[in-house]
Amino acid sequence: MAGEIPGILPGSRRKAAGEGLPPRDLVRILEIRVDRVTMDQALERISSMVRAGGPFQVLTPNVDHVMRALKDPGFCEIYRAGDLVVADGAPLVWASRFLGDPLPERVAGSDLTPRLCALAAERGFSVFFMGGLPGSALAAAEILREKHPSLSVAGWDPAPVGFDKDPELSAALEEKIRKARPDLLFVALGSPKQDVWIHEHKDRLGVPVSMGVGATLDFISGKVKRAPLFFQRAGLEWFWRLLSEPRRLWKRYLLDDMPFFWHIFRERLRRRREENSG
Repeated sequence: MAGEIPGILPGSRRKAAGEGLPPRDLVRILEIRVDRVTMDQALERISSMVRAGGPFQVLTPNVDHVMRALKDPGFCEIYRAGDLVVADGAPLVWASRFLGDPLPERVAGSDLTPRLCALAAERGFSVFFMGGLPGSALAAAEILREKHPSLSVAGWDPAPVGFDKDPELSAALEEKIRKARPDLLFVALGSPKQDVWIHEHKDRLGVPVSMGVGATLDFISGKVKRAPLFFQRAGLEWFWRLLSEPRRLWKRYLLDDMPFFWHIFRERLRRRREENSG
């Protein structure tokens, strides 16, 4: 069809306008503030963001993100500017309870994404999938549209390795997303790359809500196997990933992230001292 853009499906639509957003209830976990929301509340807030028009950024922190925010002021600032921050990692929920300011539940990005697509199909929002392993974005789009026939897939793009370092490729991708005019943009580049990219580009994309989704498109497409339900429910999805990719992940989980628990313990002591002195 004349004028059709590769990777953009016909029938995409954009909802603009909307009301203001309700106030946020934030829980502080070291340098990151996490929204005190359930999965259903997160879905409704994102729906309100789409109607409000944006641009908004949704962040899904785990222990690795919290530790990175302690060391990297730029990354910490991205989280402070985030419009919705949900606890992707179960240890963050445990930490919030230990600190006496509990989060209601884990809101994993890999669960939130398909739930958002179901909501998008129901409410007429359009979606765009970007990144993942080769073929994941298109495969995820096809699988989700087969599951939800009314889902409006505005487009997809593999976001090849190094595209963000190539001004021409980066500009072309920006233009493709602008022309597709999705309501929801799912970016699967891995953190911190996906979060930094969204933060730097969201004001030019014209997308109401953008969210980094890590390996979620790979899970949906079947290119990567997600942890069994037992590991997910026990909060041990990180351990499953470590067993699956020990050479790549051992340093992150066993060296870089382990101090998290010491920092949380120190934070609890600090808060107790403040309470006693007050």
